[in-house]
Amino acid sequence: MNKKVSHSVKGWMVCVLSFLAVTRMLFAASSAAALPLAPRFVAISLDGKPVTSSQLLGKAYIVNFFASWCPPCRSEIPDMVELQSKYGRQGFTFIGVAVNETVPSIRSFISSNKITYPVVMADDQLVNSFGRYVEGGVRAIPTSFVVNTSGRISLVITGARSKEVFEKIIVEALRKPVTPKIK
Repeated sequence: MNKKVSHSVKGWMVCVLSFLAVTRMLFAASSAAALPLAPRFVAISLDGKPVTSSQLLGKAYIVNFFASWCPPCRSEIPDMVELQSKYGRQGFTFIGVAVNETVPSIRSFISSNKITYPVVMADDQLVNSFGRYVEGGVRAIPTSFVVNTSGRISLVITGARSKEVFEKIIVEALRKPVTPKIK
């Protein structure tokens, strides 16, 4: 019985601590003036369509650096596909950036995982433009950059996240900034 209670308490504590960490990150992100502007970029997705920061103005998006051979990356992809389907109609999108991949292998990965959001191949310019927001640059994958509707990076995530955590982050990123009323 004590083991069951111990596991239950530990599980509950992990949930509470995770919630508090995400809440703290989101609360810190609410101060828009302190958040850096997302870098400008131009890329071509593997389906041949341009993906540019100017197309995304006013929209929330997450730029996710990943690789098909990375187990944590592979574990979060199905949740990202599901969340893309759920929030895409609200103007949200993931943008996958394939790191250390070949075009044929990533095309196969996109197809087998039914990825519906744009995926581009990483290049030095794209990696460096986002890497300046992470100490030491983008060195671990997955690494995700959350951009809110104001075009500011509200959060940088290193490591895989659960569907529930991503969903909270997406909902917060989709919120329109509140502009103070002048009396």
